[in-house]
Amino acid sequence: MGRKLFKRIVGILLLAGLLAFLVYAFMPKPVPVDLAQVSRGPMQLAVSDEGYTRVHDVFVVSAPVTGYLLRIQSDVGDTVEAGTTTLAELLPTHPQFLDERSRNQAEAAISSAQAALKLSEAERRDAEAKLAFAEADAKRARKLAGKGYISKVELERTELTLDSAKAALDTARAAERVSAGELDNARAALIAPQRGAPKLDHGNLVKVTAPVGGRVLQLLQESERVVAVGTPLLEIGNPGQLEIVIDLLSRDAVRVQQGAPVALTAWGGDKTLHGRVRLVEPYGFTKISALGIEEQRVNVIVDFTDPREEWSRLGHGYRVDAAIEIWRGDDVIQVPTGALFRHQKAWAVFKVVGDRAVRTEVEVGHNNGRVAEILSGISPGETIVLHPSERITDGVKLTERTL
Repeated sequence: MGRKLFKRIVGILLLAGLLAFLVYAFMPKPVPVDLAQVSRGPMQLAVSDEGYTRVHDVFVVSAPVTGYLLRIQSDVGDTVEAGTTTLAELLPTHPQFLDERSRNQAEAAISSAQAALKLSEAERRDAEAKLAFAEADAKRARKLAGKGYISKVELERTELTLDSAKAALDTARAAERVSAGELDNARAALIAPQRGAPKLDHGNLVKVTAPVGGRVLQLLQESERVVAVGTPLLEIGNPGQLEIVIDLLSRDAVRVQQGAPVALTAWGGDKTLHGRVRLVEPYGFTKISALGIEEQRVNVIVDFTDPREEWSRLGHGYRVDAAIEIWRGDDVIQVPTGALFRHQKAWAVFKVVGDRAVRTEVEVGHNNGRVAEILSGISPGETIVLHPSERITDGVKLTERTL
């Protein structure tokens, strides 16, 4: 009898243990989650994009005449003084080769100029002969007038004829000189080009001096060559007058205010640089993105607010990352954006009450991608769930995840 009772008790205990194991095995376990606190503090919203530095005033020095450019002696980075430093020197170039038609036209122009010169010479000789006759006639008239054989009027008429003859000779001589010059000009068109570079003649050098003081930023022409008038030779500017150009999407640019603070990073230094928006340009331009999409962009111009020593290593055309502040709050209730999710067309979070998740709808204000402003729904100091998964539902038991 005692042995049967013992077996029965053991069986009951085994059955109770199995039942307890099944209850424990199928009982819901707390979901491990990451937690965060609702905080209150300063918050800012910014638009970010790449930018580049540039000298505020860049001067492009161009060739003032067509000529043979001697090798530019200045190097990039050299200091130049306005009106003193010679940047480039040019020599007169050789004449160009003529095609058949141009040569025939030049030869015809020479023949025409020679004929015009002969005509001018003949007119000059005629004027000389008339002047000689007028001088002799005036000489005789003066003698006759002195003896009273001709009237004073006749003498004056003779003198007038002499003056007219002198003027006619001067006109003929001037016309002869003009014809001679036209002949020389026509012959110059047939001067053949010479071999090699023009001979260095310091009397014919055209020197290009620096229009302003600063430093050489870029050499656009280095080797000796023939350049046309207006050809860019080099760029100069003052690297101490740098500004930043940030091309923003037009929808972001309209949110930027003049005077907004700017944080500059990824420029190569360890310290974040600071600036301030000076100008949002009033026109946009089309730019093709890396994905081949047309975008409307607007340039935003930023001035440095840090001392020159802190950004002195930057130069013209250097890349930077810029974040332009468009909104700031000093006392804002905020939560990490990873705690937010959508529920029935509204924003919500899982608030932790005790050890349970409570779905709570919230009203969200500004969102900068890291934290979001909470206008209503939760209070500072409350605990919320970060990155809630599908396992978390309203009322589920939670436990904080540990590493």
